[in-house]
Amino acid sequence: MSQQRSAKLRLIFAMAMFGTIGLFVRAIPLPSSVIALVRGAVGAAFLLLVCAARKSLPDGAAIRRNLKYLIPCGIAMGFNWILLFEAYRYTTVAVATLCYYLSPVIILLLSPLLLKEKLTALKAGCIALALVGMFLVSGVVQSGISGEALNLTGIALGLGAAVLYACIVLLSKRLTDISSYDTTIMELGISAVVMLLYNLVTVDFSALTCTPTGLASLAVVAIFHTGVCYALYFGSIAALPAQTSALFSYIDPVVAILLSALLLREPMDAFSAVGAVLILGSTLLGEVLEGRKKK
Repeated sequence: MSQQRSAKLRLIFAMAMFGTIGLFVRAIPLPSSVIALVRGAVGAAFLLLVCAARKSLPDGAAIRRNLKYLIPCGIAMGFNWILLFEAYRYTTVAVATLCYYLSPVIILLLSPLLLKEKLTALKAGCIALALVGMFLVSGVVQSGISGEALNLTGIALGLGAAVLYACIVLLSKRLTDISSYDTTIMELGISAVVMLLYNLVTVDFSALTCTPTGLASLAVVAIFHTGVCYALYFGSIAALPAQTSALFSYIDPVVAILLSALLLREPMDAFSAVGAVLILGSTLLGEVLEGRKKK
């Protein structure tokens, strides 16, 4: 098997597994901030072990040089997870995931302001398509503003997570001469420290209880989704073109939407299905535009 084919298979597996995270988060009866803390700490430790096994320890000089961007990225990552995990609890996994996948469109919207990039008519069209898709997915058409199916809290949380993820991506564009492993280890570690401080202020740890199923699900999210899948993800994208990696990333929301309908029995009507296609289509088009620009 060729190296590139092997890398594609690893990336497909990792993205498909990322699409299952909502199922496991739903089963964890702990505050989202605690889940984010465990995920950041365990994920950073696991990736450090992977680097040690590969005999490629973090580059201290590169980390110090980029610290002014790594710190806000790590902070944003922690709160991004809190908002996403809360979104899973307030709305369906499918809707939360689709809101989260508006982040590429948010990047298109913010790029003219932060990166001084021109907002072309085609990019504006992507944004418009995504907004129409979001309107359809939200449930307003089916239920009206006061309808029970409409959960503005869950949608707002998902969009908030998307904004924070977009901030991480935009800040990461300013990183120079640092590996993806070093970047991720630092961002996970910083997010864990920030989440620890946040939890010490907001959570009564003595009152926390968790079922065996919840603990098992937490272990899967921390060790498997964050540790194993991150290692597979970063190990595979290094051997693939950037645009191939970007296109394969859409396996994640597709899997999440399918599992939401098949396993959680969360309904998706025709309006929501059309909205999902518009959102994913607009973000996919945005990725293709970005890839062409880099060429």
